Amino acid sequence: MKFAIIIPTYNAGQFLSNSICTLTKQTIFPSCSQVYIIDSSSRDNTIDIAKEAGLDISIIPSRDFNHGGTRNIAVDLVGEVDVIVFLTQDAFLSNTSSLYSMIKKFDDQDIGAVCGRQIPHDNANPIAAHARFFNYPDQSRVMGKNDIAVYGIKAAFVSNSFTAYRSSVFKFLGGFPEDVILSEDMYLAAHMILSGYKIAYEADACVKHSHNYTPWQEFKRYFDIGVFHSTESWIQEKFGGAGGEGKRFLISEFKYLLKHAPMWIPRACITNFCKILGYKLGKNYKRLPKSLRPKLSMHKAYWSQKER
Repeated sequence: MKFAIIIPTYNAGQFLSNSICTLTKQTIFPSCSQVYIIDSSSRDNTIDIAKEAGLDISIIPSRDFNHGGTRNIAVDLVGEVDVIVFLTQDAFLSNTSSLYSMIKKFDDQDIGAVCGRQIPHDNANPIAAHARFFNYPDQSRVMGKNDIAVYGIKAAFVSNSFTAYRSSVFKFLGGFPEDVILSEDMYLAAHMILSGYKIAYEADACVKHSHNYTPWQEFKRYFDIGVFHSTESWIQEKFGGAGGEGKRFLISEFKYLLKHAPMWIPRACITNFCKILGYKLGKNYKRLPKSLRPKLSMHKAYWSQKER
């Protein structure tokens, strides 16, 4: 299958060389003209690195970045391909067959998207490491409409840090939403499942990707997740809420830290409190003063875009 890779970037100089290096070591790799960088006006050497590697680059104003809309712009620049692979700038392919394992899943014509596995970076703290182990298991699976009753909202779980989409299905369903605060990937995956397509999770398609967020950063991230679930309430109406999954995560995290890093348990308690508080405030963001919303959010440009 012919495929293209899209990487949105912003001040990615510290990551991009490593990302390109892991791409070129893959057993299958598109020509440089099929690796697209869409950059939000970086102020570092991101553009120089991309140009030196011979990659296609498009630049947009940083104030115009949107998780869904920006990726749609990049898709419009890609020629006729069968599969579109999305990576984030800090996700590094961890084995040479990751792309092959991902693309191979599209031999099944029912598959609309394939999400790869994320494992923690070498410098991940215990909380970040557990989050990757919990959310990205070592067993592959395929989710369809019939799995909603068992897995709930988890059936539509994908991450654009490393996910591929069948181009024809992507375009048929209208691509990503243009104005979401985040989770454009879950939005489209949910549409795919409800439209009769299936979502695959391929554990052999693997990247290193994690973040050592502070409790305040987690608060802001979960505030944005709450905003997304409030604005796109149809997803929880069709798939169910995230409450049960959250309880399983907390139990799993406590057991993991108790075994591997007990000194991190107090930090985890603070972090989880911040996540819950942030999510609940995000779900009820309409009750908050407009001036306060961007201060609680990780993606401040979203709020200024809504004002324009």
